[in-house]
Amino acid sequence: MNRRNTIQRRLVADAVRVLDHPDAETVYEKIVQEHPHISKATVYRNLNLLAEQNEIGKISTAEGADRYDCRTRPHYHLRCRVCGKLFDTDANFDRPETLLKDTNGFTIEKLNAEFIGICADCKEKEAPH
Repeated sequence: MNRRNTIQRRLVADAVRVLDHPDAETVYEKIVQEHPHISKATVYRNLNLLAEQNEIGKISTAEGADRYDCRTRPHYHLRCRVCGKLFDTDANFDRPETLLKDTNGFTIEKLNAEFIGICADCKEKEAPH
């Protein structure tokens, strides 16, 4: 496993920390503003490596590109169906098997939940004034 802390890897990790649940393209756009010679392939490769090393979280959403999160402890997300923004939630499902009556012998190892709704900003915009 490659654990070298390259400048590119640090730039990618820093961008994920600064941005709010960005996708790879957003991370690339942020970095290329100050480092125009970095390639998309380098950004994508380092995002995947950081996620594999659990230095950042990788969030697969039902719609759209994977997103990245600087918060690596297990937690869940709320996704706005209007603007697509992700929000952290502290909902706690430590034992997902307790949510189901019968797993048919299936051993649950991880719960990946995405709560979809409308965020406060989009709700405000839709409200009649």
